[in-house]
Amino acid sequence: MGTINRGPLAATLAGAVLLATGCTFGGADEAGGSPEEAGATGALAEFTGQELDWDSCESGLEGTECAVFEVPLDYDDPGGERIEIAVKRLSAEGDDVIGSLVVNPGGPGGSGFDYVDQAAYTISDDVRERFDVVGFDPRGVGRSTPLTCLDAVELDEFLGTDVDSEDGDADLAEVTEEGMAELEENSREFVEACEANAPDLMLHMGTADVARDMDVLRALLGDDRLTYLGASYGTHIGAQYADQFPDRVRALVLDGAVDPSQDQLDLSVAQATGFETALRAFVEDCLGREDCPLGGPGDSVDDGIAVLNDFLEDVAADPLPNALDDREVNRTRAELGVLAALYTDAWWPRVREALTDAMDNGEGTALILLADDLYSRSEPEDYENSTAALIAVNCSDSPSPREVEAYARAAAEAEEESPNFGAGLAWGALPCAYWPEEAVAPGGPLDAEGADPIMVVGTTRDSATPYAWAQALAEQLDSGFLVTRDGDGHTGYRMGDRCVDAMVDEYLIDLTVPEDGMACA
Repeated sequence: MGTINRGPLAATLAGAVLLATGCTFGGADEAGGSPEEAGATGALAEFTGQELDWDSCESGLEGTECAVFEVPLDYDDPGGERIEIAVKRLSAEGDDVIGSLVVNPGGPGGSGFDYVDQAAYTISDDVRERFDVVGFDPRGVGRSTPLTCLDAVELDEFLGTDVDSEDGDADLAEVTEEGMAELEENSREFVEACEANAPDLMLHMGTADVARDMDVLRALLGDDRLTYLGASYGTHIGAQYADQFPDRVRALVLDGAVDPSQDQLDLSVAQATGFETALRAFVEDCLGREDCPLGGPGDSVDDGIAVLNDFLEDVAADPLPNALDDREVNRTRAELGVLAALYTDAWWPRVREALTDAMDNGEGTALILLADDLYSRSEPEDYENSTAALIAVNCSDSPSPREVEAYARAAAEAEEESPNFGAGLAWGALPCAYWPEEAVAPGGPLDAEGADPIMVVGTTRDSATPYAWAQALAEQLDSGFLVTRDGDGHTGYRMGDRCVDAMVDEYLIDLTVPEDGMACA
């Protein structure tokens, strides 16, 4: 389930924002050529001329190899400070190797390095036979030079704080003045912590820089052109790459697309629609099962959601304990646990069990474990730094309002689209109001003029990246074409639809382009 790494996600529910009959073209490129032949020019030749010193990995899938390479912190100053990028490779299983398939699971903040270990589940046998699977931790993430903001204790508080609302139930659609002040303070303190710990790196966390890092990696791998599979936020990395380096595109699969034409606040409001659709699908499925804590077969989806809302109001007033530590399972943490169900239907049984344990037994441990999984809290007192990276990238990629009132208006609008989670998604963008303006890219649509055909995959009831975003990205890209999966869950490839899987595989291997708008049932 490598695609669970979140698109823009609500954390203010406490704080962090998020988030195609066919013709063929060309011929499959063979890997090869020196880095110089693969696009190394000018001041960057020193970086594209590095050698990847592959060695056995300290952890992960047996047979993988790991390496580190350097990139400029600031591409406008390639002679200045350098940062490290960690990369992992799983060699192709066959002899007729096309080249490297670079992968990214999303986020922002997801680890492409770790994603390689899941290749058996996320990439077909046919593709793995023809490609080395290569993943890297983007700048600021994980094993690459990391961006660190809050420590674990501070992050627990940031992600888990309920705020005051007009009716006292921690409803973010109706925040009191005191509650709004608390949201402002939390967001400002987060940005100040980033400035204290990584004042230079936080200015260079945008996706445009990540795409340039990926082009350095492409050159080091010896590939003349890039073959890439990106999920969720990883689609934005791919679209940025194609826009900057259209002549270096071989095949890009952008699965669960983000719409680059929207700013962060617009994305959070639009994403509310996807979460509401996914919530209703989860509740409908639940009501047809004997073990559903939200009702039974005779109840409507609205009835089931009403039961869920009553439960959330109850824990706002009387939080539940958990057996892990002293964190209370308040409304915010309960909501984060439920959000896990909205990323993939594979997690639906776990969420049903967690809600049953909470509602019948007054026990919040299973819900808080789900929330911890979403925010990469892998150790009792430690987080991966995915939340810091998520906020930094989101705030760097496009301008955001600087007035708090704009977020309040967006929260009201999002609440109309998603009464359960919409307001939290909008308030989750608030740290961007305080992000250094010199770090923010202008944003806007990406067309990648001149690139070979680019596949965009959209799922009709995707929660984190609404289907409309895939339609929009395929339309923006000059060579974009859309493949539609009719289904639930986040992303489309390797999610149980053999039709989608076959089209992706044929495109990656043989560069086969299906009819634009092809839908799979």
